[in-house]
Amino acid sequence: MRISTAACFILVQQFCAVYSFVTTSSVTQRQISSTGLFLANDEAEDEVERLRKQAEAIREDARRLEESLADVRATNPTYKAPPAPEPTAFEDDGTLTLRNKKVLVVGANGRLGSMVCRYLLRNNPNTQVLAAVHYVGDSSSRGYGRLSYEVGAEDGVGTIGAAWSEERNASFMYTDEMKDYNLQNLRVIDVELLDPVQCMTLTEDVDSVIWCATDFNGNKPRAVSGLNVAFLFRAVAAPTKGRVEIEGLQNILGGLKNGKQNKRWNMEREGGQSVSPKSNNPISFVLVSVAEDAFDDFTTPLGDFKALKRDGERILREEFPSISHCILQMARYDENFVDEDLDIQFDENAATDDGVEKRRRRINRRDAARIAVEALTDENLLGKKVEVYTAYEVDDHVDA
Repeated sequence: MRISTAACFILVQQFCAVYSFVTTSSVTQRQISSTGLFLANDEAEDEVERLRKQAEAIREDARRLEESLADVRATNPTYKAPPAPEPTAFEDDGTLTLRNKKVLVVGANGRLGSMVCRYLLRNNPNTQVLAAVHYVGDSSSRGYGRLSYEVGAEDGVGTIGAAWSEERNASFMYTDEMKDYNLQNLRVIDVELLDPVQCMTLTEDVDSVIWCATDFNGNKPRAVSGLNVAFLFRAVAAPTKGRVEIEGLQNILGGLKNGKQNKRWNMEREGGQSVSPKSNNPISFVLVSVAEDAFDDFTTPLGDFKALKRDGERILREEFPSISHCILQMARYDENFVDEDLDIQFDENAATDDGVEKRRRRINRRDAARIAVEALTDENLLGKKVEVYTAYEVDDHVDA
C-alpha cells in the first residue's frame, strides 16, 4: 500500500490541532474549576478525557503510516524521494544578495530610516527587516506614525460605528493592494542605543545594519531645532549619558561584531565551515553620514557637529576593521526642489573639490534611502567612503 506524504502530513496536522486543543482544554478546566461559571468539573474532565483519547488514536495512526512508508521504501527499489527544490538565481553565483537575510535599520522612525524600511520591504520580498526605533514618550512626535505611514501599514480599510450607536465597533482590514508591501517581513522593536546590553541583544542574529540614527536635525541637536521637551529632558537629566553618533554607534558595532563571531564559532563547533569572505553575504554595515560641506558646523556641549560625524566614521573604519562596511556621506536633503528617481552620483575624492560647489549638492531622501539599501549588495562600494548626491541647488533658495 502506497501512502502519500501529504496524507501523513494531514494526519500530523490533525494530531497537532487536537493536542493543542487538549492542552487548552486542560487550562480551561482549571479555570472553570476555580470559577464555576461555565461547566461543572465532571463535564470538563469528561471532555478532556475524550479529546485525549482522540489525540492518542491519531498518534497511533501516524505511527502506522510511518511504518508503512518505511516498508514501501525498503521493498520498492524504484522508490525515490521527492526532488530537492531547484536552486534559485541567487544561489552560488558569487553576487551579494539580501535573499533570506535579516537587515537591521537603526533609526527606523526617522524620515530617512522609515523610507529605508519601505524600500527594503517592497524591493526585497525575501528579506526580514528589523526596524529599531527610539520611542521617547506619548508627548513626543518621535512615535511610530512616520514609520507606519511609510511602510503602508495605514493603507487598509477601516470602519467605526457611530458615537451614538450602542455597538461602537471598529475594524481594520488589509486590502489586496497591500500584498506587495511585505509587511509580514517587518518587525518593530524599541531600543535605547546608549544601552550596550540592548544593542548586543538586538544585533545577535542580523546579517546587515543600515545606520540612519542621529541626534541632529540638519546640523542642530533635535532638542534645540524642534524644541522637543522629551529630548530636552533627557539631555538635562543625563548630560553624560552619551551620544548616539559615538557611544550609540559603538554599541551597535560591538553587538554586530560579537554576533558574527558567535555565528562563526557555532558553525565551526557543529562541524561546518565558517563563512567565507567570498560568500554572497551582503555588506555588514552601511553608515549614513553627512557630507563635509552639506551644513555649517554647530557646537554642542558634547562636541561639534562635523567632528562628531567624522569621529563616527573613524570608529567604524579603525576600531571595527573586521566588519565589512561602506560610508555614505549624504548631500543636503531636499524634497521640495529635487526630484526622486534620479541617477545617483558618487564622489570619492570630495576633499579635492571646490567647497562652494559641493555646498550646492542635493539629494531627495527617497533616493538616499534607495542607495542606502542598494549599497548592501554593491561590491564597488565595499570599504569605500563616498559623498552621495543627485542634483545641484537651483537659484538662490536654501533648503533647511
